[in-house]
Amino acid sequence: MTTTEVYNDFLDNLKHIYEEREAANIADWVLENVTHLKKWERRRDALKLDDSQLSQLKQYLVELLQHKPVQYVLQEAWFYKFKFFVNEHVLIPRPETEELVSWIINDIRDTRYDTGYDKFKILDIGTGSGCIAISLAKELENAYITAIDVSEKALSVAKRNANTFQTQINFIKNNFLDESYWNILSMYEVIVSNPPYIPENKKEILAKNVAEFEPGIALFVQNDNPFIFYEKIAKFAKSHLKPGGKIYAEIHEDYSIEVQQIFDEYNFKAEIKKDIYGKDRMIKATEM
Repeated sequence: MTTTEVYNDFLDNLKHIYEEREAANIADWVLENVTHLKKWERRRDALKLDDSQLSQLKQYLVELLQHKPVQYVLQEAWFYKFKFFVNEHVLIPRPETEELVSWIINDIRDTRYDTGYDKFKILDIGTGSGCIAISLAKELENAYITAIDVSEKALSVAKRNANTFQTQINFIKNNFLDESYWNILSMYEVIVSNPPYIPENKKEILAKNVAEFEPGIALFVQNDNPFIFYEKIAKFAKSHLKPGGKIYAEIHEDYSIEVQQIFDEYNFKAEIKKDIYGKDRMIKATEM
């Protein structure tokens, strides 16, 4: 079979579970991964695939048709400017989290922190694949970054990515919701988090490729306390955020007011930021 024939076969199959544009994007991504040829190269020359490539593609299609996300199938995900290793132990990085990273970088470059002299400290709570911490480390040469997660398997993924991108990050296994773990953490100029924030009773409305494959521990919170991570972050910051420091967090689009009120209660001035789709998806808090 040629690359064109395989692409068409993928597209015909994937259209049963994805919209046509998304199916086409997935087919292109998989073909590029296996053949190492860009889309324009494959369209210019319909190349014949060897048996090993066809076998790999067949296996990938089987997994994709089970609704397994293409990022887990290929074990790669693009985030910010970099291609990260991912597996089922970490969330797949999202575009809105890229916007959060850009917000932090732009703010820091406008402050006294990125002066070229003293290191400034950043804490990433719930690092997962390490995409936030590593992207910040690549962009902010004067940052000393600590990244924590409750999952040893997630930390293993994050450490692998940090090694790939040659970034020095202090990874710590830490159950952040247990306040007894806070005493091993330092003081920080910046605290950032993309915490779990989806109530468990919302699971049934999520896409199958999210609900059945991405790690629940990184997605869901209990229905009776959906804002627990923001409450803990605000409380932690009262004793671990340096004067003039900032908190950045991703938020659920439906609960921006509730999260803002939490930071207000802890005497922080909170600013909500919309993503490119006009949804309330990020918050920045500074002490008043």
